[in-house]
Amino acid sequence: MTYCLALRLEDSLVFMSDTRTNAGIDNINTYRKLHVIAAGDDRLFVLQSAGNLATTQEVLDRIDRDLATPDAVSLATVEHLFEAALYLGRLSQWVVNEHRPALNVTGADATASFILGGQIAGERPDLFLVYPEGNYIKASDERPFLQIGESKYGKFMLELAVHARVELDDAVKVALSSMLSTARANLSVGPPYDLGIYHNGSLRFVEHRIEEHSPYLAELQKVWVEQLESSIAKLPKVPFDT
Repeated sequence: MTYCLALRLEDSLVFMSDTRTNAGIDNINTYRKLHVIAAGDDRLFVLQSAGNLATTQEVLDRIDRDLATPDAVSLATVEHLFEAALYLGRLSQWVVNEHRPALNVTGADATASFILGGQIAGERPDLFLVYPEGNYIKASDERPFLQIGESKYGKFMLELAVHARVELDDAVKVALSSMLSTARANLSVGPPYDLGIYHNGSLRFVEHRIEEHSPYLAELQKVWVEQLESSIAKLPKVPFDT
């Protein structure tokens, strides 16, 4: 399982991904799920992935192949972000269909979902969730965040951020808190965590890897527990006998 999230702020995009691909008593593996694609001087794309790892890897390889092939349709040739989302959806569908007969023998699910974000010069930075079927939805002003993978446990934190209209620093705290809530509830999500920030118009991407034993991560968890315990005492008294 996986958990990836992305938020669209007024002046930036925030991306957060875990790295766990297998989880068990004696089988924990990690793989990077946040990928930066520099497809030209006037554009930058960020790709987050969830689902079948083999499908994700082949899709990334085919993106690289198309970028290196003159006259091929690629992330270097699309004129709009939504066209990049459609291109990604077509690649994902092609990969799954190519391997479907062999996968059907074992009943394996080869589908993958993606969050695509970034900017093409002249357009507003944006976020798209690309489904296994090849279509997409886009972040909106009312719901400026997207999630893929194990999304239910961390959703409340993102909705809180939207309601509060937080700035970048607080948005990063919210993204990390959403990730920690998910990891605590589901063993299949875990560190290291990859954080990425895109400042609108910069065409540059700032990345940070947050390791499992990060002092900041420990402090964040400690403060969360303290604040939750304090909040419980402030909740209204129940209006019936207990």
